[in-house]
Amino acid sequence: MKQIAILGSTGSIGTQTLEVVDQHPERYSVEILTANNNVDLLIKQAKKYKPNTVVIANEDKYNTLVDALFNEDIKVFAGSKSIEDVVEFSCVDIVVTAMVGYSGLLPTIKAIKAKKQIALANKETLVVAGDIIQELVRENNVNIFPVDSEHSAIFQSLVGEGNNEIEKILLTASGGPFRNKDINFLKTVRPQDALKHPNWDMGAKITIDSASMMNKGFEAIEAKWLFNLQPEQIEVLVHPQSIIHSGVQFRDGAVKAQLGAPDMKVPIQYALNFPERPAADFPRMNLFELQNLSFEKPDFEKFRNLQLAFDAMHKGGNMACIVNAANEIAVDAFLKEKISFLGMTDLIEKCMNQISFINKPNIQDYIETDNATREFAKTLI
Repeated sequence: MKQIAILGSTGSIGTQTLEVVDQHPERYSVEILTANNNVDLLIKQAKKYKPNTVVIANEDKYNTLVDALFNEDIKVFAGSKSIEDVVEFSCVDIVVTAMVGYSGLLPTIKAIKAKKQIALANKETLVVAGDIIQELVRENNVNIFPVDSEHSAIFQSLVGEGNNEIEKILLTASGGPFRNKDINFLKTVRPQDALKHPNWDMGAKITIDSASMMNKGFEAIEAKWLFNLQPEQIEVLVHPQSIIHSGVQFRDGAVKAQLGAPDMKVPIQYALNFPERPAADFPRMNLFELQNLSFEKPDFEKFRNLQLAFDAMHKGGNMACIVNAANEIAVDAFLKEKISFLGMTDLIEKCMNQISFINKPNIQDYIETDNATREFAKTLI
């Protein structure tokens, strides 16, 4: 059995991971569940899956969790430091990093150092510190199995290709809810408008990132590190139907891509079981029902967040860390209607111009960059 830790078990990826577990309970043992704030759902999950340990990041919810699980043989901890510590437990084989944002970085580093396999759904880990993560992966002989549908599609397209050289990857994007809107419309966008994604059911943070196309920019940076690419080898294609999840073009001109219904459980299960493909009753795609598959070039001028992410990737160093921290503050402010939709981009760009650039940062540099960026970004709201 695969002994699993799910970091962020109450979020979109975490709950779908548990649905995958339900498909094959004989294959998986859920050992650790963690949540940020949703203690009620964490309690329900703990009572159902009987893990070794649960952790609630919000320490104010600790007593509620302890009281609810008093009669269960489950260890209970609280705080972000506890999440870092539990990934090292010997009862864990593979860690599903489904936490949102920068918070997933340090637990992932701890898990890699403890030689745990990683099913990576937290793209910010590689966006912020991809150089350090890849070095640790090599040192500890650990695999990172991508969970994002786009990176899973690229990974699946590369299986069996050995050392065949990648010419470029084709990173698909739905275009979000504002694909056909002009820049004037974006000036008036409200949070409730941006939270209506046409294809995917995701948490609020990633849904806003999708609407601004920052999510695709982060995925491009993640792909650079996962597949050892140069920025010039990453091409973004707007594909509104979200059927082709991404692909690879090889040096002989051949293209391999992975197709499927927009359902995250497929890449989650693939990451947990690679190289096997267990049977599952996930939604099937009927090609005969597809009227068309269309592709467009992304509008880097309208969606400037995408351009900023590529700029950060070209710049290197701690620039992507700056962009990520500024974006987290910007998205939170937009959701609280403290800044406008386009104001998020202005805030991020100001942080890129203001925060000190470090060409070859270490982990402490990344931590300090994140802190400094957040503090400066808050002064701009």
